[in-house]
Order: sequence, then structure tokens, then C-alpha cells
Amino acid sequence: MRERLNQLCALVERHAVGRRFQTSIPRVIIGVSRERTGILPGLYEPMLCLVLQGAKEVMIGDRRLRYDPASYFIASMELPVSGQIVQASADQPYIAVSLALDWQAIAALLPEVPATAEAQSASFGVSPVTPQLLDPFLRLLTLLDSQKDIPVLAPLFEREILYRMLQGPQGGVLRQIALASGRLSQIRQAIAWIRTHYDQPLRIDALAGLAGMSTASFHRHFKDATAMSPLQFQKTLRLQHARRLLVVDHDAARAAFAVGYESASQFSREYARLFGAPPARDAIRLRDEAAGGAEIANAA
Repeated sequence: MRERLNQLCALVERHAVGRRFQTSIPRVIIGVSRERTGILPGLYEPMLCLVLQGAKEVMIGDRRLRYDPASYFIASMELPVSGQIVQASADQPYIAVSLALDWQAIAALLPEVPATAEAQSASFGVSPVTPQLLDPFLRLLTLLDSQKDIPVLAPLFEREILYRMLQGPQGGVLRQIALASGRLSQIRQAIAWIRTHYDQPLRIDALAGLAGMSTASFHRHFKDATAMSPLQFQKTLRLQHARRLLVVDHDAARAAFAVGYESASQFSREYARLFGAPPARDAIRLRDEAAGGAEIANAA
């Protein structure tokens, strides 16, 4: 397996441009970082991420997950996270590849891969990497050296990756992306509303109705899926949007009101709790990092 990882690292280093690079292969992003990062907020879309060298940690609600060359990370719905590259150097850079998950491709495979376990309540997870998963990833990334073959061969290798994933320990998480019914699909509808209306007051009973659940059941299943309560989810989205506003406008009160806070002092307290510094001080650091090319958190 070490040999496969070395081959993948060489491919990514040869083709990556910066910490995050969208390749010519549909849905495939690669990245290289030669230094560790601070805590970076971001919104993960449904995806699979392999760390080929180095290590990364993400905070999702009250859960901290670490993934490295021995493991992979998967998310089946949109999740606000705080990510941090914790192992990287000039000699041993952090190297990663992520694949955005296509629900139609997954749905097409479901009849051919019977479910081997009950549906999982969480919408994300980390599991050990296997040679059976690395092999199709290696074939997929090798297409970067043979661009003309991408339209024909990339869908085949992507299908094999999804097939291996459905057979693995996170198969239940992956299935949730393609299922039109089920608890996670109901929760996904509520998340879509929160994302669109993050700056508006949150009514749990209305969200529960949208998801077709009782208030108590909705709250429980939302927390199981995202590791956050609906209010925590909304608050995290608000603070992440506010942090982006602070990059261009360091007025904390204006950012607070723009994302739906009525109290600037409450905003400052919650901001510092999430990002480790009050808004004004963090804004200075953010602008310095932006000038140096830093990015928000991303899967790769």
C-alpha cells in the first residue's frame, strides 16, 4: 500500500497548483500544503477525501476527527466545519485528493450492491484506507497524464471507487446521498432551508414540519446526523459568513448584524469561542493571511 501512496503523491505533486486545485477530471480536487495551517472554517459538500501524506483534523459540532494516509473521510451532506492541516513540512508536504460525490452515479449502483448493514444516522465518518480503494484512485489520477482518456475512462474508475465505498464500513453513509427517502434526506431538506435563511430567526417547529418529524424527533435526528443542534448549525454558518465579511470590512458590529445577530456583544463572545480570538483581532490576522494566499477550509 505504501507504494500506491507514493505513486499517488507523485501524481498530485506534479499536477497540483497550490493548496487546492480543481483538476480536469470531473469532481476531483487535489491539494498540496508545505506548512501547517491555523483553524480554517468552511462548508463541506458531499465528498470523499484521501490524505496521501501528512494529516488533517476537522471539528464538526462537538466531534474532532483526524484523517491521514491510513484513513479516509466521507461526508454525505453539507456540513459547516473547522479544518486544520496538522502535519506538513517543506520536505514532507500535506498531500490530498478529494472526490465530490455524484448522487446519480451512486443511485445507479445501489441495485447492484445490496445493503450489508442498517442505515447510519451520522452523515460523516472516518475509516481505514484499503488497497482496493487506492487502486482505482491511482488509475483515476493517472489520467492527468493522459488527458484525452478522461472522458471515457474517468467515469469507469469513479464507478469502481463508489462501488468499493458502498461495500465498505461507510457504505451506509454513502447510500444516504442517493436515497430520496429516509431520515437523512429529511434532515437535508431542513439544512437547505437553514443555509438559505441563515440570517433569519430559526423556528424549530417549522423546520421539524418541513422535515416531516415531530420537534423532539427532528432535534434528535438532526444532532445524530450533524453532531450539532439546529441552532448550533445555524450559529456556525452565521459565524463563518461573518468571518468572510471581516476579511473585507473589519467592522465587527456591521458583520454581526449582517448575519442576523441582534447583539454585538453576544456575537463577539460566540465568535471568539469558535475561532479563538475576538472579531477585531481575528480580522487583522485574516487580512494578513488573505494577502499571503490563505484559503478557507476545504476537503483537500
